[in-house]
Amino acid sequence: MATTLPTAKYPANDHVLRTFTTLTLALHPSQCDKPQVIVLAGSETPYRNDTDRELPFRQESNFFYLSGCAVPGSFFLATYHPESATVSTQLYVPKPTFEDLMWSPAPPTPSEARAAYDVDAVFHNVELANHLESLPDDALVHILPRTGEFPDARSYVGKYSPDHPLGNTGNAVTEQHLLPALQQTRLIKDSFEIALIRKANEISSRAHEVVMRVLGLAVQGKIKQDSNNRPLLPAEWLIETEAEAEAIFVASCRREGAYHQAYLPIVAANDRAATLHYCCNDKAFSWGPVADKRTHNGGHLASFVPERECGSVLAPQVLLIDAGCEWECYSSDITRTTPVGNGGKFTSEARAIYDLVLEMQQESLAMLHPGVHWDDVQLRCHEVLVDGFLRLGIFRNPEVSHGADLNSQDNLRTNILASGLSAAFFPHGVGHSLGMDVHDVPTASKPPKTGKYFVPGSNPSDSTGAGGHESFYRLLRLRLSLLAGMVVTVEPGIYFSSHLLAPHRNSVYLDTTVLARYESVGGIRIEDDVLITENGAENLTTVRSETAWIETVCAGEV
Repeated sequence: MATTLPTAKYPANDHVLRTFTTLTLALHPSQCDKPQVIVLAGSETPYRNDTDRELPFRQESNFFYLSGCAVPGSFFLATYHPESATVSTQLYVPKPTFEDLMWSPAPPTPSEARAAYDVDAVFHNVELANHLESLPDDALVHILPRTGEFPDARSYVGKYSPDHPLGNTGNAVTEQHLLPALQQTRLIKDSFEIALIRKANEISSRAHEVVMRVLGLAVQGKIKQDSNNRPLLPAEWLIETEAEAEAIFVASCRREGAYHQAYLPIVAANDRAATLHYCCNDKAFSWGPVADKRTHNGGHLASFVPERECGSVLAPQVLLIDAGCEWECYSSDITRTTPVGNGGKFTSEARAIYDLVLEMQQESLAMLHPGVHWDDVQLRCHEVLVDGFLRLGIFRNPEVSHGADLNSQDNLRTNILASGLSAAFFPHGVGHSLGMDVHDVPTASKPPKTGKYFVPGSNPSDSTGAGGHESFYRLLRLRLSLLAGMVVTVEPGIYFSSHLLAPHRNSVYLDTTVLARYESVGGIRIEDDVLITENGAENLTTVRSETAWIETVCAGEV
């Protein structure tokens, strides 16, 4: 069932009140009784050099969270009145010039913006400086840090009103408290935000399935390309390159009104799927038979084979697509790995790895509820990986090769975990916070010393092997106990990266002969977006991931 989106305005005023509530908890008691003011600059329209043409605009997330406004070049002013525990909010939109209107669509007028956004008043941005001068003398003004990551409210105010830059108003201005308060508040999503994330997930899930079904139609020979001298129509498109898969995914999202991707898609075929954030998306699928090291693209990263030998077919390989759209500034982040070639079926080795990654994800999903520490979810993934690799023979008991089995299965697993070997195959975290940004609210997701195992600056875990190995947690983007209202990704993966494996090839626990059979798989990741509820969790991602379903769709059998 499709998500029914709220018909009310984006609840910006509620977000402002919640943010002020969080912010004041961090203040020194002597500051709590003073009026608190937030001043934010929105993003400005970027331009590509020497083209006089706009680049895609996306509003800065914190600005949108407090205003609901996606108009470039806007400002926002909010005041918290401690005596009444109320807030007042003012939005400032650009006043276009005659030339602005000639080149670009007009921004909303103040009256139009007042009707569209959940703010108390709207003015043109040239009026902001005078309003800053009218703030209470004892007000504490909060702005975002001037790190280059966020629009700089000080310089922007100075740009529009050079005689009245922020900071010359007589009020104290601080960068210390606003960003932590915003991130802590944004960590927990309200029902309106969840509906937007759910909508983004539904659109992205359908786009993933569209790619699979186009692959399946080709397997069945149901995509007919007209031989007449004309461009191919969408129904005639084949997917034979990473770029073609990306194009169909993005087109599917845009057809449904999702005009922006939440991040640049990762579309990696064959062994390129072992690169976690592969960014090229420009290589052809492998065709067989193809001579080793045959290249037609200048030797860039991987071979591109535009000419196919007579009778050649797609070589068995995987296609990893990590992609998700945005819906009204809220993200989705979904990964599916599908078989290409081999009639739309995984090879036996790829299926074994896919099944193991799916088991890692299912075990993780079953753990999720408020109070569970994310470190334990990460550790469980490594435990499942180790057990699976022992079943497949990739990992081994070194004592057996010496004629004696001195390790019980539990002790063997503990020893392998403590060695850190599994991190060579699963090097990243099992997930992260998701919201307006893909790697949402990083400081609130990973506060200092909130990990459960191997916390920097703390004593190491005890000698019993609790926590496995410190490398499991080095790249985690989330290290805290889960709370109801959080949205997280769950994205285990297994990768056969020559770079990551090189330091471990002499491990006593690694059977390199068996490993060699699986290295051509490249990499497999499965990722869903999950809402933590009061009593458990809800998977917001709707595209299926069971092995049999993936193969049936990619083979064009359904």
